[in-house]
Amino acid sequence: MTAVEGVGSWFGEVWRQVTTPQPPPADAVVLGAVVVVLVVLAVPVLWHVARHALTVVHEAAHALVAVLTGRRLQGIRLHSDTSGLTVSVGRPRGPGMVATAFAGYPGPAVLGLGAAWLLSRGYAVGVLWALLVVLVLVLLQIRNGYGLWVVLVGGVVLVALTSWASPAWQVGAAYAVTWFLLLGAPRAVVELQTSRRRERRRGRRGASDADVLAGLTRVPALVWVGLFLLVCGVAAVLGGLWIVRAAGLLV
Repeated sequence: MTAVEGVGSWFGEVWRQVTTPQPPPADAVVLGAVVVVLVVLAVPVLWHVARHALTVVHEAAHALVAVLTGRRLQGIRLHSDTSGLTVSVGRPRGPGMVATAFAGYPGPAVLGLGAAWLLSRGYAVGVLWALLVVLVLVLLQIRNGYGLWVVLVGGVVLVALTSWASPAWQVGAAYAVTWFLLLGAPRAVVELQTSRRRERRRGRRGASDADVLAGLTRVPALVWVGLFLLVCGVAAVLGGLWIVRAAGLLV
């Protein structure tokens, strides 16, 4: 077999995995994934580690919308405190800049909603491959060492799951990641408002996405926080309903 044939065979196998629906998992898998995610969200140490995954998607959403609105992307940086920065060049004001600034916090929720839709149709492996594609695209834009480390670790985990894990582990991981995106997104918005309140008490001017949007639009930052929470909450409810109905837990 030539190298070209080998690559073609590999792509064919990947495509087969992505497009072949898996049977609905046991109730224990769906509920167990929820419990694991809730524990991660509740335990500060675990949340700090897992929060990096949300930051990757958050910055990817900024980058995607920046490109779609005609801005020129210059790179993404990820930091050890779970913050991130996406730099793009274009008009400093206007709808494109507003859309780019708004995209970050709803980004994980929207991705989670898409993943929930795939799960509801049995494409658990497809969810993992979609996440791997997101990581590869982010990797191309990373501009600092810590960010490179975060993305590579996530990529290695996803490659291991898609290449060597058993179907049961793949399905369980897909459900856990999807629940984390859906439930972690509103958790991050609540954390945002807590951080903003803390900064105000210290007499510091906020520099969050909500504060940037307030400066761009003159709409109060708290309103933008509320919009973030609304989008994330709707996505969590809708995505959760898709998952539990597909699993037969809700008629």
